[in-house]
Amino acid sequence: MFLEELTAIIDRSRIKERELLKGHTTFHIGGPADYFLDVVNTEELTALLSLCGKEGIAWRVIGNGSNLLVSDAGVRGAVIRLGGEFGDIRISKGESEGTVTAGAGVRLAKLARETASAGLAGLEFAGGIPGTLGGALVMNAGAYGGEMKDYVKSVVMLKPDGTLCRLTAEEMEFGYRTSVLQKNGAIALGAEFVLPCGVPEESLAKIEELNARRREKQPLEYPSAGSTFKRPEGYFAGKLIMDAGLRGYAVGGAAVSEKHCGFVINKENASAAEVCALMERVRQIVYEKAGVLLEPEVRLWGEF
Repeated sequence: MFLEELTAIIDRSRIKERELLKGHTTFHIGGPADYFLDVVNTEELTALLSLCGKEGIAWRVIGNGSNLLVSDAGVRGAVIRLGGEFGDIRISKGESEGTVTAGAGVRLAKLARETASAGLAGLEFAGGIPGTLGGALVMNAGAYGGEMKDYVKSVVMLKPDGTLCRLTAEEMEFGYRTSVLQKNGAIALGAEFVLPCGVPEESLAKIEELNARRREKQPLEYPSAGSTFKRPEGYFAGKLIMDAGLRGYAVGGAAVSEKHCGFVINKENASAAEVCALMERVRQIVYEKAGVLLEPEVRLWGEF
């Protein structure tokens, strides 16, 4: 019954059943979603949430899956990916600054390059972050001294009850790897940025420089979800893990990166259970040795 009503909202070609989420996460780990749905506009998304509410179907939104560890058993209900109009970028440039409107499905790397090429500076830090704008707004993504909150003017979101609203940057309650989106259950649809004018060649060169630093210092040759743990106040998670003697420590196919101890990597066909067990062991040992309890930055979906 749900599938029949679903096809009245979304074209059947954009509905996948029992889709393995390992193909949709940067960890390359994860069991099946009951339904994997590509949504192309706000009208579809609103109708879909209404249907899920009526039928009691749980739903989640996925971006590039760059900060997710999905259970080996997968997740029940619908996993929604924002495409179509949610991948649009519009740029308006003035004499000293410009306004950028981007959909939640836009890749951060694309957003950074397009704004840089248009002569707008500020988002160079995001040029190597492997996520989408939607996920970046949820987490207030940042790197190399920059964060989303530094340049976001407002965010458009869809509340679970189907109402649209726009919040200012202040109302977004951006903090370290957090925002109001983690509390209100709304879906970010897009954001407006105000960026200072820059020199395209300089901004693009900065993106390349930061990406080179990433390749040098981070284990990009292995699947991972980026930094596994949040930075504890006054410490660096990677150094705490290294000082605890955990460089290269492994559980099954999951391992602490030898290149950067802040990363847990999928070294050899790791399961979600192995990654989770490794994370818990790391937290336990670091706490025993340093008295600091690491908080996961990676988000867990499903049962563990």
